[in-house]
Amino acid sequence: MFDAHAFFKGRFAAHIKETSRYLRYIFNSHIAFAMFFFVSAVAYYYQQWLQGLPEDFPTAAIIGITFGLLVSYSPARTLLKEPDLVFLIAAENKMGPYFRDALVYSYVVQLYLILLAGAAFGPLYFASYPERAGNVYLLILLIVLVFKAGNLIATWWMLKIREPATRRVDQGVRLLLNLAVFYFLVEGETVWAGVTTVLFALVFLYDLNVSRKQPGIAWDLLVEKDRNRMQTFYRIANMFADVPHLKNQVKSRHWLVSIVTRVPFLNKHTFDYLYRISFVRSGDYLGMYIRLIVIGGLFIVFVPNIWMKLLFALLFLYMSVFQMMTLYHHHKTVMWLDLYPVPEGVKEQSLIKLLFQLMLIQTVIFDLLFIGLQEWIGAAAVLAGGMLFNYVFIQRYVKKKIGAS
Repeated sequence: MFDAHAFFKGRFAAHIKETSRYLRYIFNSHIAFAMFFFVSAVAYYYQQWLQGLPEDFPTAAIIGITFGLLVSYSPARTLLKEPDLVFLIAAENKMGPYFRDALVYSYVVQLYLILLAGAAFGPLYFASYPERAGNVYLLILLIVLVFKAGNLIATWWMLKIREPATRRVDQGVRLLLNLAVFYFLVEGETVWAGVTTVLFALVFLYDLNVSRKQPGIAWDLLVEKDRNRMQTFYRIANMFADVPHLKNQVKSRHWLVSIVTRVPFLNKHTFDYLYRISFVRSGDYLGMYIRLIVIGGLFIVFVPNIWMKLLFALLFLYMSVFQMMTLYHHHKTVMWLDLYPVPEGVKEQSLIKLLFQLMLIQTVIFDLLFIGLQEWIGAAAVLAGGMLFNYVFIQRYVKKKIGAS
């Protein structure tokens, strides 16, 4: 007899085993060091900033928007796979325990973001509203947990609807109501918070009514949603290790490709062309590179201490080169590259050259930020330190790493 609960336990155990294998590579010693430094520095300057918090600081808007976004983003993880479209549809009327377990798993695994946000915003809340008791903030966090469960259930109900436009409208309405509820709660407007909560309850009941009118479960939609989420995880993990399950997404970006692939038509530039076009079109290399530049630039602009600015600049240079070096393994499974009529060592030299170029661009951007802030010592230090760091790290660590692989 088919046991849906036992089936979920087996599927869940396999999922945990697979993801934990890649998480070990993601949270390696290098990333752990960078995260420890990052969190320590942010915590220190956060505490310093709270001591001079302006009276008109929009605390309610910031906390309300964050909590509203966190409860609104409540995807239902079902752990379904493509073969289930054939083998499980016949047992649809017995799958109730499986989907209940899946919703519980989805809820629990998403709580860490709420707990992190709650811990991070606690000092800001008490600094902005010192007259309020501590249990008021705890009550807000409890309401966040309740709304998180409500949004997750509503999302599950709406997954029975095949029209994407209908699901988007429902999600947009719930998002606006979630933002309003938590803004009014933090601001202390309990009446308006109650009104928006009632409106959310009406939308919640409407979703229930609509889902009951649907003939069955949209299996293909559930499989597609879970496959897309796993592909996102695989793309992140692929920055640190080879992921055979990854289905690479290639983006055109013709105008950018035409710029970066202007290399001489010679054998020794074969991998120059390949790595450049892979950086622009494959995976998430370009997006990761831009995000690290933007985040590092924000720290340089807003961190008050010039030497901490310099440390953050070097930290984000380190993170960028560490992420981009995985380009070396991007085409590892393509055997045709071994047939290229190019000398030995050209592949490694081409990657080293590209990394130097990317890190030089990032160093110059950080240096221009220091110049824009009129911090001339910092500008000179980040230019000299960045160039020295890039040379030493790429020549000593990266070159040795890819040579041993």
